[in-house]
Amino acid sequence: MSERLSVFKTYKLYVGGKFPRSESGRVYEVTDAKGKWLANAPLSSRKDARDAVVAARKAFGGWSGATAYNRGQILYRVAEMLEGRRDQYVAEVADAEGLSKSKAATQVDAAIDRWVWYAGWTDKIAQVVGGGNPVAGPFFNLSSPEPTGVVAVLAPQESSFLGLVSVVAPVVATGNTTVVVASEKSPLPALSLGEVLATSDLPGGVVNVLSGRTAEIATPLAAHQDVNAIDLTGADEALAKELEIAAADNLKRVLRPQPVDEVDWSATPGTERMTAFLETKTVWHPTGALGASGSSY
Repeated sequence: MSERLSVFKTYKLYVGGKFPRSESGRVYEVTDAKGKWLANAPLSSRKDARDAVVAARKAFGGWSGATAYNRGQILYRVAEMLEGRRDQYVAEVADAEGLSKSKAATQVDAAIDRWVWYAGWTDKIAQVVGGGNPVAGPFFNLSSPEPTGVVAVLAPQESSFLGLVSVVAPVVATGNTTVVVASEKSPLPALSLGEVLATSDLPGGVVNVLSGRTAEIATPLAAHQDVNAIDLTGADEALAKELEIAAADNLKRVLRPQPVDEVDWSATPGTERMTAFLETKTVWHPTGALGASGSSY
C-alpha cells in the first residue's frame, strides 16, 4: 500500500459567517518560531476590509438587540466548542509562539476560560455601569449602557490566541460587532477561531477575521466612516499614531495600545475592555403621581 499523503489545511478569512479567500487571491507564508513553513495565509486587501465592515454593520442590529442573557449563552457555547478542539489549538499555539506543549496548553485553557468569564458578564455589566442617578427635582434619571457599534480590533502580535480572545470577547459581549485583524506573524489560531465561531450559534458578521499585513488592513479600517471605534492593541507606536489621526475624521472611539512589556494577558481582566466600547444613554422622566395601578402618569 502506498504511503498516505497528508491533507494540508487551506486557511481562509472569516467574513459574514462565510470563509472567503482574499479577493486579491494573494497569500503569504506563515512560519513557526524556528522559521519552518506552516501554511499559506490569506493576504487581505482593502476590499476585504470594506467587505468585513459591511458584514459587521449588517449584523449589528440583531446582535445588539439580542438579550444580554442570550449573548452570554452564545459566548459560553464558543467556550464549549473550543474545549472540544483543544488539542488542535494547543498545537497551533505551540507552533505560533514557540512554546512547549504544556505551556501552550496553559494558554489555550486560559483563553477558553476567558470566553466563559466574559459570558458571565453579559447580563451584569449594565448594573455595574448603569443605574438611577440622584437629581434635584421631581424626575427619574436613569443611565444605561449601549454598544458603540462596529469596532475594528488589531489583535496582539505576540499572544496569538489568549491575547486575541482577550480583545475580541469583551467587544462582542457588550453587543458590538467587530472586524479583527489577526496577528501578522501568527494568524493561524485566529483564522481557526472562525471555524469555531461558525458552529457556535454566533450570527454571521458579528466577528469577522482578516489576516495579512496589519498596516495595510488597519489603515482603511481606521479611516472608514462606518467604523465606530478601533482598538490599537496590535499596532506599534508609529502605526498607532498614524491610525489615531486617521480615526479622527469621524470621531472614532480609540483604545490606545499599552507597551508590550506591560501587558499580562494571563491576568484576570477587569471591566475596562467592556466599558471602552459602551456609550451611556441617560433618560429623564417626571416622577408624576402614581395612579391606582402603580404606574406613573
